[in-house]
Amino acid sequence: MKKTVFGAIILAAIIGCNQNPKKETAAASKITYPTTKKVDTTDVYFGKEIKDPYRWLEDDRSEETKAWVKEENKVTFAYLNQIPYKDSIKERLAKLWNYEKVGAPFKEGDYTYFYKNDGLQNQYVLYRYKTGEDATTAEVFLDPNKFSKEGTTSLGNVSFSKNGKILAYSISEGGSDWRKIIIIDVETKKAIEDTLVDVKFSGISWKGNEGFYYSSYDKPKGSELSAKTDHHKLYYHKLNTAQKNDKLVFGATEDEKYRYVGGSVTEDDRYLLVSASITTSGNKLFIKDLKNPNSKFVTVVANAENDTYLIDNKDDKLFFVTNINAPNKKIVTTTFDKPTPENWKDVIPETKNVLTASTAGGYLFAEYMQDAVSKVKQYDYNGKLIREVKLPGIGSVGGFSAKPEEKELYFSFTNYVTPGTIYKYAIEEGTSTLFRTPKIDFNPNNFESKQVFYTSKDGTKVPMIITYKKGTELNGKNPTILYGYGGFNVSLTPSFSIANAVWMEQGGVYAVANLRGGGEYGKKWHKAGTQMQKQNVFDDFIAAGEYLIKNNYTSSDYLAIRGGSNGGLLVGATMTQRPDLIKVALPAVGVLDMLRYHTFTAGAGWAYDYGTAEDSKEMFNYLLNYSPVHNVKKDVEYPATLVTTGDHDDRVVPAHSFKFAAELQAKQTGNNPVLIRIETNAGHGAGTPVSKTIEQYADIYSFTLWNMGIKTLNEI
Repeated sequence: MKKTVFGAIILAAIIGCNQNPKKETAAASKITYPTTKKVDTTDVYFGKEIKDPYRWLEDDRSEETKAWVKEENKVTFAYLNQIPYKDSIKERLAKLWNYEKVGAPFKEGDYTYFYKNDGLQNQYVLYRYKTGEDATTAEVFLDPNKFSKEGTTSLGNVSFSKNGKILAYSISEGGSDWRKIIIIDVETKKAIEDTLVDVKFSGISWKGNEGFYYSSYDKPKGSELSAKTDHHKLYYHKLNTAQKNDKLVFGATEDEKYRYVGGSVTEDDRYLLVSASITTSGNKLFIKDLKNPNSKFVTVVANAENDTYLIDNKDDKLFFVTNINAPNKKIVTTTFDKPTPENWKDVIPETKNVLTASTAGGYLFAEYMQDAVSKVKQYDYNGKLIREVKLPGIGSVGGFSAKPEEKELYFSFTNYVTPGTIYKYAIEEGTSTLFRTPKIDFNPNNFESKQVFYTSKDGTKVPMIITYKKGTELNGKNPTILYGYGGFNVSLTPSFSIANAVWMEQGGVYAVANLRGGGEYGKKWHKAGTQMQKQNVFDDFIAAGEYLIKNNYTSSDYLAIRGGSNGGLLVGATMTQRPDLIKVALPAVGVLDMLRYHTFTAGAGWAYDYGTAEDSKEMFNYLLNYSPVHNVKKDVEYPATLVTTGDHDDRVVPAHSFKFAAELQAKQTGNNPVLIRIETNAGHGAGTPVSKTIEQYADIYSFTLWNMGIKTLNEI
C-alpha cells in the first residue's frame, strides 16, 4: 500500500483540537433549517392521545413532501460541501474502490458463470465461458450497468432452468423492493416472452425447464412505495404464457393469508416446498409431490413458532434444518410419508454453536458460528463426521455449496482486514487452494482486529470486535465508529469493507458489537432482544460505547454510532436515551416511528421483533417509551446527526427518517447540526450504484470528522 499522510494529519488535527473540541465544532447555529409545518393530527391508544404533527410527510406522492425533501437536501448539501476535505475523502474512497472484484464461479448447463466488477462500475457484470475452456475466453453475459442511464437499475435473483438453457432474472428499479422478472434464451441472450411485473420478496424456483414459481402481493391501493402489503401469494409461471394466466398455487384464501410465502423445488424436481410466515421469524412448512398431478399439500410443520426448511432429499428421504427443540439448529431426516416432527431423527444434533447448513458433492457442510466467527465441518448424509475444514484464518466464510455431481466447490473468506478471497475446495480430498485474491491498495498487515467481551447493564457478556491501525495509541482521542444492528436474528460476522478500510487508514477505530436480538448465539440470543426485551439491545449498545471510552479507545468527543434499518432504530433510541455518550449519530434508513411502522408496506411482519402499539396497553407503553420519533425532547443537546434515507425506500419508508429529522430540528438545543440526506431514486440499500455509495460515504465521513472538531486535512 502506498503510504499517505492523511492519517497522520487527522491524528494531528485531533490532538490539536482536543483542548476544547465542542467549541471547535462547525457552528450549527448558522444553519437555517427549512420550515416544517405542523398539522394537528392525533391518535388515541388505550385512552392516551398521541400527537403526530408531521404525519403529512408520510405522503410520498404529495408535492408538499417533494418540496420539503428538496429544501432539506439543499441545506444538507450546502453544509457538507463546505467541509474542506470532503473531496479528498471521496478521491481516496474511489481510488481504493477501484480494483477488480471477481465472484466465485458456478456452473449452469454448458457454461461456467461468474460476477465481476472492473473497479468502479456501478453494478457487477455477469460473465460466462464454456465449461472446460479457459476463463480468459469469458464474455459479458448480462451487464446491469446498461439497464439504466444512471446505473440505478440493479440485477437481483438469477435462476436457470434445470438444463441451463433458459434464464429468469429479476431487476430492481431505483432500489425498490418491487421487481420485474425477465426471461431469456441463454444462447441468444434475447427475451423469449413478456416481462413479469409487480413481483416482490420473491425467489425464482424452476420446475424442470417448463416454468417456475415466484411470489408477490396484489398491487396495493395508493402508493406502491408505502401502502400496506400483507397477503403474499405463490404463483407458477408456465413459459410462453401470459402472466395474467399464472396459476395461483398457495395463498388463495383468507385462511392462507401470510405476509411472506416462498416456494422451492427440490433438485430432482420431485417436491415443491412452501414456507409460509406471518412475521420475519418462524414458518409453517408444506410439501407437495410434483410427480403426482392430483397431489395436495401435506403439512410438515403446522405452526410458525420455529424455523424449518428442507436442505435436500434423496428420493423420498427428506433432510431438514430446524430449530424446533434446538435453538442453535440441527439437521434431521424423515420420509415423505411421515414428514412431521414426531418422526424426525437427528442427523447432525444441536451443538452449543449456531448452525448454518449447505450441501455440495454428496456431502453436508455445517458452518458453525463460534463467537461470531466461522468453523466448518463436513459430514456424510448419515451424520458421520468426515473432517473439520481448515480455514485460512479467523473470519467469515461463505459458499460451501455445489450441485451433487460436483467434485469441487468455491468458498470465500473475509474478515475486517482481509478483502474477500476465494478458495477452491476439493470435496473428497478436503484440500483448499487459493483461487483468487484481490489486488487492492490496502495492506492488511498494517491493521489488527481484536475481539473483546464486555458487560451489559444486566450483567450479560457481549462480544465486540475492534479494528484499527497497528500502533494506534489508546489515548481517548481516536475517532471511532461503533456499529450495531441487534435484531431479526441477524448475525454481524467479520467482513471487509472498502469504506471501513478508508476510515481506518485515517486513524479511525471501527468497532462492531454483537448485540442481543441478533443470531450470534441462536434463538435465545435473538428473543432476548425482542418486544418487551428490546431495551436490552439499546443497553448492550450503550455499554459497548462505555467500554470503548473506559478503555481509552476513544471518548465522547470522538465517538460516532452508526446503524441501518433496525440498526437505524438502534442509533435513534441510543441517541435519545444517552445523548451525552456520543458526538455524532448516523441513523440510516431507520425504523424510527414505533407506533406506526406496521402500517406501511410489509412492516406488520416485523411484529415478532417489535410487537405493535395495538397489541396491548403494556406493549404500546413500552414502544412509546423508546420510539425515537416520540422521545425527542426540548432543551436537550443531541449529538451532531446526519440522518440518511432514500426516497424510493419501500422497505422502511422514508417517512420514519423525515419525521425524526423534523422533530430533532425543531427541538435541538446547542450548536450540533441536525441534517437529513435524502438520496433520490434510491431504496433501502440493495443495488445502490457504486458512484452513489462513494458519495454517501464521503459525506458521512466528512460530517463525522468535521463534527469531531477536525478542521484541516491535506490531500491524500
